[in-house]
Amino acid sequence: MAESRALQDLKQMLKNFNEGKEKAFSTEDEETKKAKEMEIFTRRYVEMKRPDTSGNDQSYGVIPKFYYKLPGEDEVLLQKLREESRAVFLQRRSRELLDNEELQNLWYLLDKHHTPPLVGEDQMINYEDFLKVAAASGTKCKPFFSATVFSKLLQNDPYGRISIMHFFNYVMRKVWLHQTRIGLSLYDVDGKGYLKESDLENYILELIPTLPQLDGLEKSFYSFYVCTAVRKFFFFLDPMRTGKIKIQDILACSFLDDLLELRDEELPKDAQESNWFSAPSALRVYGQYLNLDKDHNGMLSKEELSKYGTNTLTDVFLDRVFQECLTYDGEMDYKTYLDFVLAMENRKEPQSLQYFFRLLDVQKRGYLNVFALNFFFRAIQVQMQQHGQEPVSFADVKDEIFDMVRPSDPLHITLQDLIQSNHGETVVSILIDLNGFWTYENREVFMAENNSSEVVQDDNSEF
Repeated sequence: MAESRALQDLKQMLKNFNEGKEKAFSTEDEETKKAKEMEIFTRRYVEMKRPDTSGNDQSYGVIPKFYYKLPGEDEVLLQKLREESRAVFLQRRSRELLDNEELQNLWYLLDKHHTPPLVGEDQMINYEDFLKVAAASGTKCKPFFSATVFSKLLQNDPYGRISIMHFFNYVMRKVWLHQTRIGLSLYDVDGKGYLKESDLENYILELIPTLPQLDGLEKSFYSFYVCTAVRKFFFFLDPMRTGKIKIQDILACSFLDDLLELRDEELPKDAQESNWFSAPSALRVYGQYLNLDKDHNGMLSKEELSKYGTNTLTDVFLDRVFQECLTYDGEMDYKTYLDFVLAMENRKEPQSLQYFFRLLDVQKRGYLNVFALNFFFRAIQVQMQQHGQEPVSFADVKDEIFDMVRPSDPLHITLQDLIQSNHGETVVSILIDLNGFWTYENREVFMAENNSSEVVQDDNSEF
């Protein structure tokens, strides 16, 4: 009995010993396995981060990676991460800008440290006092107080000073540009520095409530107003029709200034009428579109568009408009009409000349030859006959056009030739519009009438 009990205890001890040994071996195996996995991971990670040295150039091992592929549509987590990081970056940049209180403090310091004597009513400041203001104004103002900025604003002051008003306006302009850049970047969905048409539409739509001059617009007209405003940006800043505009180009042009000018509650009536983005201008353009749309189907046919302006555009030109421009079942929508209006009302601009050149280049050769000029001018001659007037010889008109433009190739007129000649508007008007041709043909009569009216005014002023 005692012997069997001792035997059982011995078996249990051997069993416990063996189990402990197995655990020790298994623990050692797991640790070794983890160490090997970490070694493999580290080696693979280093290889992945190492620059591609497959090329022969030594620069492969020196130049860091600078291109990072944007996340795809199916990579939702990466897209959210990118959007959040951009938002945080823009918020940080916004906090770095001067606020109203800091701008007021800057003006107080400039006024306090101005350098006498005054120039009229304008306070001036020399470089020594300029640096005193820099030291007292804080870190946010530091970028504005450089020797480069001071020298740019330096005028013919005998004491080597600059106007504190000019400097303060410079700071205000820079702050406004940065604020606007950040505001536009919030609508840059892709984060590439461009705005697509839908992005700019959202920006202007949300901007409308902040413009007092647009308070009278009905909300039902907002979509037409936004379309009218956006088309001007894209017509002039995207002439190649890529569907996107650089934010830098938006900031560099004057269109945004014209749009934000509508914040002025006391903007004169004449300034509103000359501003494409004003309510009267937008209503005028849309009203013209509705008046031309005789069948009220929301689209314009060739016959309806022929009534545009003075009703003297040639059929050949209108045919080319509907051949080259985007239409729906042979009719023009409001967006296409806006491009047409912008080209017609701004014929001197290179973008408008590019628009017309595409229509005039019937052979799509990249230049206008005698055939193209004759092709369009024959329609002018037909209109003259319809009005009971004797047609003008094409040979004379052709010679005058080539004399005006003076192309680099005496037989071909390119778009660049038209732009550089400063007579592109005249050439286009001669070829597409009977009224434009008669204005050119009778230019000497009009000049004489203008001169005689000026003489009469001068005589009356003497009395």
